[in-house]
Amino acid sequence: MNERTDSRTDPRAGPRIDAGAGRAAATRSRHPARALFWRLFAINGLVFTAGTFVLALSPATVSSPVLLTEIPVLIVGLAVIITANALLIRKSLAPLDALTTLMRRVDLLRAGDRLTDSGNGDLAQLIGTFNEMLERLEAERSASSAYALAAQEGERQRIARELHDEIGQSLTVALLSLKRVVDRAPEELREELRSAQETVRASLDEVRQVARRLRPGVLEDLGLHSALSALSSDFAEASGIAITREVDPGLPALSGEVELVLYRIAQEGLTNVARHSHARHVELSLRQEEGRLTLRIADDGRGGVRREGAGIRGMRERALLIGARLTVDSPPGGGTDVRLVVPPHAVKES
Repeated sequence: MNERTDSRTDPRAGPRIDAGAGRAAATRSRHPARALFWRLFAINGLVFTAGTFVLALSPATVSSPVLLTEIPVLIVGLAVIITANALLIRKSLAPLDALTTLMRRVDLLRAGDRLTDSGNGDLAQLIGTFNEMLERLEAERSASSAYALAAQEGERQRIARELHDEIGQSLTVALLSLKRVVDRAPEELREELRSAQETVRASLDEVRQVARRLRPGVLEDLGLHSALSALSSDFAEASGIAITREVDPGLPALSGEVELVLYRIAQEGLTNVARHSHARHVELSLRQEEGRLTLRIADDGRGGVRREGAGIRGMRERALLIGARLTVDSPPGGGTDVRLVVPPHAVKES
């Protein structure tokens, strides 16, 4: 006896139906444009269906030919349908405006700028995909910046060693030779030789300063506190700008990467002050507040930084290496305030 299997009662048929529905849902989720099309189609169909029912059930009639008294009724009905359709479609497509705005302002050096899901199911996947793309791009930018900055630090150390070991030693030998020549030279030549000796000595000092800026040996040997102190002293001596330094004595132990980022950003910030600010006074501070480290370089110069140059963008790239946030506040005539906030997870407690 043959039996026919009814898919409505056969328990084996149920999973096949559910699997088919799941595949269809997955297909729709992979095609947001198709889902958006069906949403707009449904909105228009609903609006025109509702308009048809209202006209059918209302006492209003339309003659043939149309009477002048019926024209206002038709215009009002058409206006209501168009307005309702426009409002529903505008609400459905509103996330696209926010997405376009984010696309225009997004900057990979300012991480964390994301678009929140507004609850629109059809565009949620598009928003999520865009946010995932930003995360991938930021991760790739951070990795490439880390590689480039590591190569830059290596090149700086190489140049600093060459300046110290080769040029510095050569100038030292020349200085000692000049001293012996001065001691044996006739009186009428000694003044000129002493002038040449001072020139060589000044050149040697400059080479040592350049090498010290390229490779902060004091940072490796004595730590961040001493390195910032030496940096402040060198800045005040070279620029003639008064500087106030305040470093929290209770700072936790930091990794070498965090210390180097803090030092380099402080160095670049002070360099920008000396070059562009026309300031008379600058404040350098490093404090710990609620687990966060805050590095601040503030001057009383002319301010008005409108376009970020290579120096500030370089500081932003270094900040990304440790997940820190860099802000630059520079109102015209109000000086420039640079702040670097290092989050707690990047601070290694002692």
